[in-house]
Amino acid sequence: MGQPVREYLLTLCVTAAVTYLLTGPVRKFAIAAGAMPEIRARDVHREPTPRLGGIAMFGGLCAGLLVAAHLTNLKSVFDSNEPRALLSGAALIWILGVLDDKWGVDALVKLGGQMIAAGVMVLQGLTILWIPVPGVGTVSLTPMQGTLLTVALVVITINAVNFVDGLDGLASGMVCIAAAAFFMYAYRMWFGYGIEAAAPATLFSVVLMGMCLGFLPHNMHPARIFMGDSGSMLIGLVMAAGAVSVTGQVDPDAFNQKAGGLREATHAMVPVYIPLLLPLTVIAVPVADLILAIVRRTWKGQSPFAADRGHLHHRLLEIGHSHSRAVLIMYFWSALIAFGAVAYSANNASMWIVLGIVLLSAVGLVLLLLPRFTPRAPRWAERMVPPRYRRVVRTAGAAETDGSAGGAPEAERERASVPAGVHGATAIGDRSRFVDRRKASSHR
Repeated sequence: MGQPVREYLLTLCVTAAVTYLLTGPVRKFAIAAGAMPEIRARDVHREPTPRLGGIAMFGGLCAGLLVAAHLTNLKSVFDSNEPRALLSGAALIWILGVLDDKWGVDALVKLGGQMIAAGVMVLQGLTILWIPVPGVGTVSLTPMQGTLLTVALVVITINAVNFVDGLDGLASGMVCIAAAAFFMYAYRMWFGYGIEAAAPATLFSVVLMGMCLGFLPHNMHPARIFMGDSGSMLIGLVMAAGAVSVTGQVDPDAFNQKAGGLREATHAMVPVYIPLLLPLTVIAVPVADLILAIVRRTWKGQSPFAADRGHLHHRLLEIGHSHSRAVLIMYFWSALIAFGAVAYSANNASMWIVLGIVLLSAVGLVLLLLPRFTPRAPRWAERMVPPRYRRVVRTAGAAETDGSAGGAPEAERERASVPAGVHGATAIGDRSRFVDRRKASSHR
């Protein structure tokens, strides 16, 4: 157990480090290439922000797979064609996303490209082979049925992630949470039950976590760079590849031998009974947003691909939640659904899990109804949280400095009046000090 965990951690760290280090140069390249579209009516950011963050994420994907191919316990995964199939499909969808981030691509053309990328993975062996159905058993699929089901799952997942990419740090954080839950599920199948067919999905989820964690510091509000379609479609495809691998190629009959009997196997493979249920549960929030968007636009007589401001994250902003708070609420619901499904698959007979999910759901509903409530961190933890969660300390000396009733120094009040991100934001704060230096140098 210990050696595989260390190798997974190494793969995760390498993927995250490469993605993080590449994002800075990619941002400069995106600015130089003009990949900074004008602010649209449906956007929530205040200034043009470079895209093409998917370039760095694709570099992290390649680095993670390269490192894993040379590790003792993970190199056996590359004996199959699944990693090669993932890399081929990821390269196609990444190129399509880069073209869309720079010049823009028609929605139907993107849909066709997504189907081609999914088809390439199917041709190389990454496809759904069978479906276990309750009361019926394992149903083998014909090549045509497996191809259609695989392409549908890949396209749905890609567009679900793409639709939810509307706030700083939202898509990368939600996919990271989903990948962590999926890793726990796939790792349990591989090392808990000895199902070697779950090994590729375990590796894919680790690499996906590294890609999101490496990009997230640059993408938190206020974001310095957006992942764009080159990133959102890429991580959607990687997640779909893991879902297809673990649910469509793992033989359900193997549980009868590994779990010690039919009764134990039935409890062990609860989420496997409907193989597409757990992957869609892991990304339940993006999929729900996708379905609501299609219904809403079709009801209005619009194209399902027409952009609007009716997504879930837009509605959270409309009812009064701040940008960061809306993102955290979406994180909460994603983690609750994803980890709740994984916990139920591990012990579906425990009522404590159900009660815990109900309790946390009630907490989430309370948070939704209190958009103006701002939590404050304790004083000993103020250095580890963003400034908006710290207590404002007003001293008599500060009041005497500017003579104002607010008691804050003039420089602090001037900085507070500037909207976040106007001067360009970094991963850890604003860059107003650099702008002040430029102003000073220009007056000389």
